[in-house]
Amino acid sequence: MADYHQTGSVATLHNLHQRPIEDLERRLNLFAAHRKITLILPSLFSELETDALAGIVEELKGASYINHIVIGLDRADADQFAYAKDFFSALPQQHDILWNDGPRLTGIQDMLRAEKLAPEEPGKGRNVWYCMGYTLASANSDVVALHDCDIVTYKREMLTRLVYPVANPEFPYSFCKGYYPRVAAHKLNGRVTRLLVTPLLLTLQKCCGPSDYIEYLKSFRYPLAGEFAFRTSMLPDMRIPSDWGLEIGVLSEVFRNLSRHAVCQADIADVYDHKHQPLSEEDATTGLSRMSMDICKSLFRKLATDGVTFSTELFRTIKATYYRTALDLVEMYYNDAKMNGLSVDRHTEEKSVELFAANIVEAGNVFLENPMETPFISNWSRVQSANPDILRMMREAVRRDNEG
Repeated sequence: MADYHQTGSVATLHNLHQRPIEDLERRLNLFAAHRKITLILPSLFSELETDALAGIVEELKGASYINHIVIGLDRADADQFAYAKDFFSALPQQHDILWNDGPRLTGIQDMLRAEKLAPEEPGKGRNVWYCMGYTLASANSDVVALHDCDIVTYKREMLTRLVYPVANPEFPYSFCKGYYPRVAAHKLNGRVTRLLVTPLLLTLQKCCGPSDYIEYLKSFRYPLAGEFAFRTSMLPDMRIPSDWGLEIGVLSEVFRNLSRHAVCQADIADVYDHKHQPLSEEDATTGLSRMSMDICKSLFRKLATDGVTFSTELFRTIKATYYRTALDLVEMYYNDAKMNGLSVDRHTEEKSVELFAANIVEAGNVFLENPMETPFISNWSRVQSANPDILRMMREAVRRDNEG
């Protein structure tokens, strides 16, 4: 059962199970007549071969309030792109696929690379960035929603509850973050949020002093959720990271650009499960190990812009404080899980904490050794300033790919 607790920092819109979802959708269709809604789906081709994405497409068929679906397709050759066009043709909404590995869009990437404006690192951040640019180029959107393509438990209600707060003209919100319990198959999931982000935020607050930014991040019940919605007017000035710190990076941009009264989080699902990443203890370039490094760097960069001075000694203190805080939380999570009949492997949980503690120090060293690193992709305002014709070129390239 949902509660109605508010932290006072970011508005929390609960699902108290008092209102039928059909009622929300009827209202949302009325809002969508005046505030057109675009959905961005960043996808790997491999996800088209899963039951998860097939289920998402089936659910989206009934989302009549969605005006336009923009699909970013990575790691696809020509035959796979043709397959993708057939796969997504089941969608009744207007939809366009960005064939990111196709010759037309790679030509645009080369053009931007020559101006040092292209995201160099492949991955979700780059995919989302190009989808954002194409959404601007389409000029047919007032609200943008985004969610992942590997959600096994996807229901259309998730999307309805995600976009409703931003689409509703009676609400003041320009950004909505989704949240949900990470519980599935009698198991407590959400390792990176539970065992890294939560104790690290508590640690940074203790070691670096009071921070409005840290207090803001602590207000989000699931800060690493890949589901969020926002006003399209935010797109030109958003700077997002190209690495796996995308979710924290987006929250940082929202903190920088919006009043807290314009930000909310919404309970969008009772159950949520998706593709789980391996811990990847032996390879820091993949899995949760890579993700933890990128998240740490994203937090350190943001705090540095707020005037925090980091040093090797401070990172050692942060590691020690984090480790103790995280172990205390492992105990709390274990007891919570047991009371609810859920399974938790304490040995694996503590191994994860040990890895994350080591990665905090490593991320700190990388941060100190690369003071000139540019972590964010250029925003679309800058790209358009450098090449005023770029959005028209993107629109034309995607049109020709989808019609060819």
